[in-house]
Amino acid sequence: MSEVNKKYVIDTKENKEFLGEIQKGLFDLGRQFPAPGGSSYYLGDDGTPWKDRNRETWVTCRMAHVYSLASFLGYEGSKELVDAAVKGLRGELHDVENGGWYAGLTAEGSVLPNKQCYAHAFVILAASSACLADRPGAKELLDEAIALYDLRFWNEEEGLSCDTWNTEFTVLDDYRGLNANMHTVEAFLAAADVTGDEKYRVRAGRIIDHVVGWASENSWRIPEHFTKEWVADLECNKEKPDDQFKPYGATPGHGIEWSRLIVQWALSAFKDDKEGGAKYIESAENLYNRAIEDAWNVDGAPGIVYTTDWNGKPVVHDRMHWTLAEAINTSAVLWHVTGKEKYAGDYAGFMQYLDEKVLDHVHGSWFHQLDRNNQLMGTVWPGKPDLYHAVQATLIPLYTADLSIAPAVKGDKRV
Repeated sequence: MSEVNKKYVIDTKENKEFLGEIQKGLFDLGRQFPAPGGSSYYLGDDGTPWKDRNRETWVTCRMAHVYSLASFLGYEGSKELVDAAVKGLRGELHDVENGGWYAGLTAEGSVLPNKQCYAHAFVILAASSACLADRPGAKELLDEAIALYDLRFWNEEEGLSCDTWNTEFTVLDDYRGLNANMHTVEAFLAAADVTGDEKYRVRAGRIIDHVVGWASENSWRIPEHFTKEWVADLECNKEKPDDQFKPYGATPGHGIEWSRLIVQWALSAFKDDKEGGAKYIESAENLYNRAIEDAWNVDGAPGIVYTTDWNGKPVVHDRMHWTLAEAINTSAVLWHVTGKEKYAGDYAGFMQYLDEKVLDHVHGSWFHQLDRNNQLMGTVWPGKPDLYHAVQATLIPLYTADLSIAPAVKGDKRV
């Protein structure tokens, strides 16, 4: 094997060094995120804050999580960046009157309406990671985030989470969605790993059981959008297929991301019952393989298409950086768990595509959106608003798959 290719090959010294270089570029790029009050500025292509844009709670959470990871790795100045984000989450982004967290703030400091399950799941993730990093106020933030989530978003009877309240928590929107539930699984697994409260791992499994059921009945393409009775709305946003958070059709990137989370849950929930976990690993493989078959290199150019219809035909051909990040993560996890060469081959292909098309070799970080010809565009994601998916893609391939990434990195639990 030639030297130039080794940096794309999983578990090689060269690949680990390549991931490390990418990671440093990401940490360097994001350092200017904190606004004076702690919420996260939206970052431009070179990491310069775009101060005329909203400061979102979910982005602030992701930055707290990312720089917690950086602190475990000894990145200089990372603890102060975590502290800034925690300050924002305990301060200007927190709704003292009604509880919970605003969706964000405008550039002028006005509150963005509604209370989002998606954002609140990320508060749990951020607080869990900041707790592991021993940051001041993180434990209090985690306790409040879990209590609020339990009160407002988790439905014990359904075994699923609702999606959006009004700001005052008096009116619940009828929409139900799996994106928020996917990040709830991630947050619940982190909470279980960090606090030791296993009820959150059990809850994650209840969500996963629903998703596996829906996907298995739909050729392993996951329905994303639902009514309040949890009836799939397969035509949602057909007239606006590239909606930022509710795109029409199947989102292969989510099939890939769910696959990894299912593996993590199965390995952690069935530690002493390999047979019990095996059916979930098989479901995870089905989700991943369907997504890759539908979306990877299917339209005449390399890359993973953003969405497909329910027959697997591409609808939005754009390439989103987060989808590639999750493909890198999940192919690595499936390789380590199953030993099947297909996944190692996929990983090498994804790493080469990252290097040749998606990495910004000038400013660091990854281009967040490319068109079907891999030319930079910004209709959905202009600039580089956050680092979360890309940073995790430099770490998840290196660490054990049965732990959330923050405790795995802090404990140096490498594969």
